[in-house]
Order: sequence, then structure tokens, then C-alpha cells
Amino acid sequence: QVQLVESGGGLVQPGGSLRLSCAASGSIFRINAMGWYRQAPGKQRELVASITSGDATNYADSVKGRFTISRDNAKNTVYLQMNSLKPEDTAVYYCNADLATVVSRPYGMNYWGKGTLVTVSS
Repeated sequence: QVQLVESGGGLVQPGGSLRLSCAASGSIFRINAMGWYRQAPGKQRELVASITSGDATNYADSVKGRFTISRDNAKNTVYLQMNSLKPEDTAVYYCNADLATVVSRPYGMNYWGKGTLVTVSS
């Protein structure tokens, strides 16, 4: 079994910062890519940022220059540093990982966390 557990969400004023964390645990053989998605009320889930095992990153245009994704391979953890937050960043943020387990190797499978709520409001 694999679990992705997010933390770090909360209420922040516009212009503020938050740091999200997502730790993967379980029978992990190899983590390929990890990423963050978000879903605002009434909208589809969208990619916010992703990072590969080689540390190549990809960002949604709406967060470029404000958000930074990073990972700690030793801890199987991915982070999302969010600066200059805007009300339109309000959403549930989900962690995603493409990883191979001891059972599924060498094939990767997609896993999701349960999400953490980020609210940007004055």
C-alpha cells in the first residue's frame, strides 16, 4: 500500500505565503514524478506544478514566478512553496505521484493524496 499525505494548507491573506508538503510512504520501489494539482469550487482539477526524478520542473502559467516545487528524495517528499498568494489560488491542493511499488516494478502507477485546503482571503 502507498499513502500520500499532504500538510501545510490553511488560511492566508492575499500576498502571503504557504508551504505545502507531501510525504509518500509504503512499499515504494522508485518514485518517478511528483506534482501538485488543485481544484477550486466548480472547476476542474488542474496541474499546478510537477517535478521529475531528475528535478525537471513544470509550472502552470498562472503560478510561474510565485510557486516553487522541490523534492527530497531521501524523504520521499515533495514541497510546494507558494508566495504572493492571490484569492484565485484558493482551492484544495492534491499531491500526485507516479511511482513503482515493490509489486508493480518496473511499472509506475498513479497515486493521489486526499488534499489540503488553501484559502486566500482577507
